[in-house]
Amino acid sequence: MNNGNTHHQPQILVTGGLGFIGSHTVVELQNEGYEVFIIDNLSNSNLDVLKGIYNITGIKPKFFQFDLLDKEKTHQFFNQHRINGVIHFAASKAVGESVEKPLKYYENNIGSLVNVLQGMLDNNCNHFIFSSSCTVYGQADTLPITESAPLKPAESPYGNTKKISEEILLDATRSSELKAIALRYFNPIGAHPSAEIGELPLGVPNNLIPYVTQTAAGIRTQLSVFGNDYPTPDGTAIRDYIHVVDLAKAHIAALKRLLNHENKSQLEIFNVGTGMGSSVLEVIQAFEKATHMKLNYQLVGRRAGDITAAYADTSLVHKELGWKTEKSLEDALLDAWNWQLKQK
Repeated sequence: MNNGNTHHQPQILVTGGLGFIGSHTVVELQNEGYEVFIIDNLSNSNLDVLKGIYNITGIKPKFFQFDLLDKEKTHQFFNQHRINGVIHFAASKAVGESVEKPLKYYENNIGSLVNVLQGMLDNNCNHFIFSSSCTVYGQADTLPITESAPLKPAESPYGNTKKISEEILLDATRSSELKAIALRYFNPIGAHPSAEIGELPLGVPNNLIPYVTQTAAGIRTQLSVFGNDYPTPDGTAIRDYIHVVDLAKAHIAALKRLLNHENKSQLEIFNVGTGMGSSVLEVIQAFEKATHMKLNYQLVGRRAGDITAAYADTSLVHKELGWKTEKSLEDALLDAWNWQLKQK
């Protein structure tokens, strides 16, 4: 044992670290030499993911299974471990379910955030990265969407928890030593190129890409394209689809900025996307091209709460974090498909 003076790599807590984006971020952290702790209650993830992370990196992160709504356990964790930074993914995330169970979403997403922040502040841990969402913009007045675009009333309780969480962060950073970065993600897709980890929706997927891959794999008979009468070139809705590995790397860039004291304010906000919009039909065509599969899809009516188009202006994140996407839409779709093939 050393005498405690030698400084080894920073210890980073990833909450929800066995989820889709969390697990990919854990891999990138470990690749960069950080020591990673994961807290996950396994409500929307499973232990196999730990094996996947180990298979990619050769390192087992330290895993703790409990619910961050448990204030006592959360505080105990921060008391017992010297954490240098927190990347907070733990949250319920199904838009539709949030409409049916709003109180569950408010309690879970906001309660866990408050417990984590309090545990950090009580133990002088001052670096925090929050996974926010482009849902805070609603249907923006102008595209691409910059960070200064006005925030619209949320379309769902889920979206509202992201907005409220950002407000909580603003208040907490104003009144303490806490430094935080909120990353507003656009649409994360894909899987690790190793096909060891990926997106594992429970039941019927809410998101387009798992539905696409499950339809191609024969698990779903048909893909429904919701709405073909949007004011877009081909009538289908447009989103900014970002490869999850690129998104994970944005968290590393944000973490380094905080640990190196390069942040320009106590709370900084960055859009994380590709800067390009793709329509649903373009995604289907790109999938067919990347995989040489034909997709069975049908055009149906619009879904409630869906906006016409959203894609990011990424110039701020390029300039400040020196980060930009490296992977194409086809890369992401091929990785998602290879991951799907492993699930059989």
